[in-house]
Amino acid sequence: MASASSSRARSLPVTSQHEGFLRHRRFFWLKFAGLLVVLAWLGYALIPAADGPYGGTWFGYVLGTVGAGLIGWLTLLGIRKRAMTKGLWSLKGWVSAHVWLGLSLIVIATLHTGMRLGWNLATLAWALMLIVVATGIYGVIAYATLPAAFSRGTERQTRGEMIDGLRAIDRQLLEAAQPLDAQSAQAVRAAMDQDPFAAGLRRRLSGHDPHCATLAAMTLLREARKQDAAVTRVIGLLAKRRAVLDRVRQAMRQRALLEVWLRVHVPVTIALLAALIAHIISVFYYW
Repeated sequence: MASASSSRARSLPVTSQHEGFLRHRRFFWLKFAGLLVVLAWLGYALIPAADGPYGGTWFGYVLGTVGAGLIGWLTLLGIRKRAMTKGLWSLKGWVSAHVWLGLSLIVIATLHTGMRLGWNLATLAWALMLIVVATGIYGVIAYATLPAAFSRGTERQTRGEMIDGLRAIDRQLLEAAQPLDAQSAQAVRAAMDQDPFAAGLRRRLSGHDPHCATLAAMTLLREARKQDAAVTRVIGLLAKRRAVLDRVRQAMRQRALLEVWLRVHVPVTIALLAALIAHIISVFYYW
């Protein structure tokens, strides 16, 4: 019985437990988005129009309705992320649809314009849509690559573990700095008092701190005339502290890169919704 059960278990297909959102359900949403794009192209190319296919034709209205509906639905991802479910409309499935249907908007919205662009609300909405899609592509790449880079850079340490590491070194520094002169001890104290998490966005993006008090203390001690065992020990502890700080700054840089994306993607999405609503209202007003 045991051998039969083992044979059946070996014959069962093995499914990945870590399927990425882009590959969700064997690229279901990529195929669906591709179908929409193909239908849009066929309609644009085959359906006759007196002035050529553009947004003012019946097919142009269809494309505009589909595009507006997609934009409205895609903006609901922020609300959807607060609920956790499984199946076709799981969060992974929703994100997968968000990515692939968002990319299909490039074709659908462009065909809707019929490449008749000008200084109007329709062109503004189209341009904002392209910016939203472009920043969305950046977000997908960032979320796919930055976590791995973060894990390698921090040796899989969490923020709490890095803070604990700094505190452990600071306790040793507090004791080791006792024999130092007043100026050196003050420099070491300044290094321990500096908050590495208080840096602004620009500094976090750089991954470096030009005003690092730990580096300043190391430089001061290395230039000191008296190089005894106490100074050597403090320099070694400061070097360890600086290594931890480097990992902290790299982790903050990874998070800042995602923060920059959100600071652009979300406001431009809101601007897109406003331009789209204004465009729809103007179309019905002048219809």
